[in-house]
Amino acid sequence: IPDKHVRKEITWGQFDQRANAVANALIEKGIKKGDKVLHLMTNSINWLLAYLGVLRTGAWVVPLNYRFTGKDIKYCADVSEASLLIFGEEFVDRVEDIRLELPLVKNYIFAGKESPDYAEEFESILDRASLKLPEVAIRNEDECGLYFTSGTTGVPKPILLTHNNLESAAITNCVNESKGHKDNFVFLSPLYHTGSIIRWFGNLTVGGRATILIGTSPKYIFETMSEEKGTTLMLMVPWAQDILMALDRGELKVEDYDLSHWRLMTLGAQPVPASLVKRWRQYFPSMDYDTGYGLTEASGTGCIHLGVENYRKAGAIGKPGFNWEARIVDTDDNDVSPGEVGELVVRGNGVMKAYYNNPDETAVALKGGWLHTGDLAKVDDEGFIYLVDRKKDVIITGGENIFPVEVENVLSSHPKIYDVALIGLPDERLGEIAAAIIDAKEGETLTESEIHQFCEKNLPRYKRPRRIIFDRVLRGPTGKIEKPKLRERYGGMEGVFKV
Repeated sequence: IPDKHVRKEITWGQFDQRANAVANALIEKGIKKGDKVLHLMTNSINWLLAYLGVLRTGAWVVPLNYRFTGKDIKYCADVSEASLLIFGEEFVDRVEDIRLELPLVKNYIFAGKESPDYAEEFESILDRASLKLPEVAIRNEDECGLYFTSGTTGVPKPILLTHNNLESAAITNCVNESKGHKDNFVFLSPLYHTGSIIRWFGNLTVGGRATILIGTSPKYIFETMSEEKGTTLMLMVPWAQDILMALDRGELKVEDYDLSHWRLMTLGAQPVPASLVKRWRQYFPSMDYDTGYGLTEASGTGCIHLGVENYRKAGAIGKPGFNWEARIVDTDDNDVSPGEVGELVVRGNGVMKAYYNNPDETAVALKGGWLHTGDLAKVDDEGFIYLVDRKKDVIITGGENIFPVEVENVLSSHPKIYDVALIGLPDERLGEIAAAIIDAKEGETLTESEIHQFCEKNLPRYKRPRRIIFDRVLRGPTGKIEKPKLRERYGGMEGVFKV
C-alpha cells in the first residue's frame, strides 16, 4: 500500500491454514453447504482468505462490486437470500444504512478496526478457529459462487458458477499464460472481477507468487515490478495509457528500474487498440504481450486469447483458449463465413451453470449447448477472432450499421486523445447519430475542428461522429465503458457538430 508504506506477506502454507480457520469459523456460525455468504471488501489478503474460506464450507460465495450502493447491496442480498455478510471498514456506512432491511442476514463479520457492535471481528474469530480442513463433501459439479454483474446494463444479474467452472478456468489461465512455479503475478484490478480471481487461482495452481497492488500510479507499478520481481502483470487499457504517457513525458524511465523479470503484460476487460500495443512494444520490445477475452458467464478470462506468438495480430482477441471452442454465428446459429459479422458463441467447462432463478434467460443464453455472449465478432482466414461490438451498442444511423469499437480504435490512434467512447443518440431523421465522448491527454488541447479533420482522413462519412463531446469517459471498475450512463447523460444535449 504505497501511501501507508505497508507490505504484508504470507506463505501458501500459512494461507491454507488461515483459509481453513475462516471456513471453520463460518461453520460455527451455522453456515452449511448451499448457504450464501455476501463478501464486500476491497483487495487484500483477507479478501482472498474470506473467499476461499467460504468455498471450503460448501457454501456459495457472493462477491460484491465495492462500488455498489446500499441499494445495490440490498438487492443482491435479497436475490441471493444470503445469511451472512463479511465486509470491510470502507463499507460501514453503506451497511449501516440498509442493515435493518436485511432480515435474512443473521450474522455480520467485520474485517477492519473498531468493529460495529452488531458485527464480530474477522481476526478474532480466526484466532479461535481450528486450522484443520473442515470435513465437507464437495463435488466438482457443486455450485460455489453467485456473481452479480457490475450493473452497467441495468439491474445486476446473478450468475451461478460451480467448483468445476473455477478449476477449469484456472487451468486454462495457466496454459494460456505458460505459468510456472517461478512466476509472480502482479495485479491491480478488483478481485470480485472474475478475470482477477481466476488469474490468482492460476498462480495458486502452480504454486507461484501473487502480489496485490493497492494503487495504480505508473511509478508505483514500476517500483513494485522491480522490487517484487514481478513476471506477469495484467493491466486495463487506461492504466497502460497512463504508463505510456508517463514514459512519453519523461516522468518514468525504463532504465531506472530492474524490470528484467517482467516477461508478460496482458491487457483485457475491453477491446485493445492495436496502436496501443505498438506504442508499448516501442518501450518494451522484448516483452511478451497477450490479450484475452472473457465474461463472467464463462468464469472470467481465457475462453479466447491471442497468444504471445501472435503479436502480429494485435487488435484481434485471438483464438479459442485451452479447452475452449468458439464460433461466429448468424441469428439462426449457423456459422458465418470469414470476414462476416455474427455473434460470438463459446463452449467449455467454464460456462456458467445458469442465471440464478431465471430459467428463461438461461435457456436463451445456453441455446444449443453454446454460450451466446451477446458480442458481435468476425474471424479472418487464419482463424483469428476480432471483436466488433456488443449487439446492444451497435449504432444504426440512416439504415447503416456503425460498430463503436471500430471508430473508437481509429480515434484512439490520435496522438492527443487519452480515452474515447462512441455512443448512439436518438435522432428524428436518422434514427440515431454517433456521438464521440473524448478525453484529451493531460496538457493537450483538442478542438472540434481537429477531430473533424482527423475523421475525414480516417473514416467513411457515415461512420464519422456527428456530435463531439469533450469530457471524461465513464468506466466501471473493470475498465469497461459505461455506455448506458453515457447515453443517459448526453441524450438530451443540443449542439450537434456535423461532419
